[in-house]
Amino acid sequence: METARIGVTGLAVMGRNLARHGHRVAVHNRTSARTKALVDEFGHEGAFLPADTPEQFVASLERPRRLVIMVKAGAPTDAVIGEFAPLLDPGDMIVDGGNANFADTRRRESALRERGVHFVGTGISGGEEGALHGPSIMPGGSAESYEALGPLLEDISAEVDGTPCCTHVGPDGAGHFVKMVHNGIEYADMQLIAESYDLLRRAAGLAPAEIAEVFRTWNTGRLESYLIEITAEVLAHTDAATGRPFVDVVLDQADQKGTGRWTVQTALDLGVPVGGIAEAVFARSVSGHAPLREAAQNLPGPSRNDAFASVGLPDAVEKALYASKIVAYAQGFHQIQAGSTEYGWNIDLGAMATIWRGGCIIRARFLDRIRAAYEADPETPTLLTDPHFTEAVGDAQDAWREVVAIAAKLGIPVPGFSTALAYYDSLRAPRLPAALTQGQRDYFGAHTYRRTDREGTYHTLWSTPDRTEVPS
Repeated sequence: METARIGVTGLAVMGRNLARHGHRVAVHNRTSARTKALVDEFGHEGAFLPADTPEQFVASLERPRRLVIMVKAGAPTDAVIGEFAPLLDPGDMIVDGGNANFADTRRRESALRERGVHFVGTGISGGEEGALHGPSIMPGGSAESYEALGPLLEDISAEVDGTPCCTHVGPDGAGHFVKMVHNGIEYADMQLIAESYDLLRRAAGLAPAEIAEVFRTWNTGRLESYLIEITAEVLAHTDAATGRPFVDVVLDQADQKGTGRWTVQTALDLGVPVGGIAEAVFARSVSGHAPLREAAQNLPGPSRNDAFASVGLPDAVEKALYASKIVAYAQGFHQIQAGSTEYGWNIDLGAMATIWRGGCIIRARFLDRIRAAYEADPETPTLLTDPHFTEAVGDAQDAWREVVAIAAKLGIPVPGFSTALAYYDSLRAPRLPAALTQGQRDYFGAHTYRRTDREGTYHTLWSTPDRTEVPS
């Protein structure tokens, strides 16, 4: 009987495209019709071994078995694991390539480890095209499983400068955690780009086709990235049915599938400030509350609504976008660093920047600078203190502040730009008003405070005449 080194079950678009890499691949789907359709349409691309049942599928895999599941996160994933795990032997691997919550991955990895089966939670980024032509792959799990699985994953991943966009991220849920934060950064990046478009259109008075050309110009410089590239394509597109700019006939309500929200929720649990990512998630949420927005249409706005000169504004927006982008990535990498410490994963931050340079949605020239920053100082507390990024933000900050001010004067919402600037100013402030917050907390709840001039925690007896301070 012929066997394959790897198998894919779950043949929706991502699973189907991931299977099409020229290897001998065992393929299976809950409905056999989808398996047959894959073989009929793409059988000429490689040696597919179709299986109608889980038993046939497992039997067609060489040992140790490498079984990739590409199904929806949550209960469907647990159902597939429950179906296949009893058929596997110690040393076999289940690779979850979906957008799973890393906490679920940790639970599954622990349960399967007791049976001797490796569970490899694997983040895969690149969308449908990336899955076909080479994604960025972020596998977690044991080092032992990566020894057997890694070469295959590296072979099908994207490649930049001869380096595969795949590496072992760390134990148990590390791979899915990094993919979650990757998606959170993606949310922030997209929000900043959307705000740039809105400013160029409403403040500078440029048409979508003109803005497309601005983005194309930006894509030849330091902002070169997949997202900037496709933004230009979307803005240049004309709707065939109406002849209007495509962006004008699309409903302005953005969906989300959960990973951005998970990023923010996890950041709150870790105590890590990721305001840029949070604002991007909330911006999508606001866009979707149509009745609320409709009810607010008659709220008063600013008295001035004239457009600013379009000559200088695009350059200022470019600087604001670059500076805000640096902040968003700094927040994301800070969260990865905190998660790595919390869960003992020992994640190499520079390696994450390296594997994001190709294949994934946030691939960009910019990531080479991040890789270099962590190569120069693996312990850097924030990307903002890297000399290159410090200089870049310093050069951009006057334009950045002007853009936020213009948006405020015109009533154009820029939550991404403004919260990024507030984060930057919060870090550089020699003293924050949190001292007052601590005083308030101690007054109403006896929550104590620390002093600047001596060690220890203290409480003021606010209800006493002399307001005596006592150690706590």
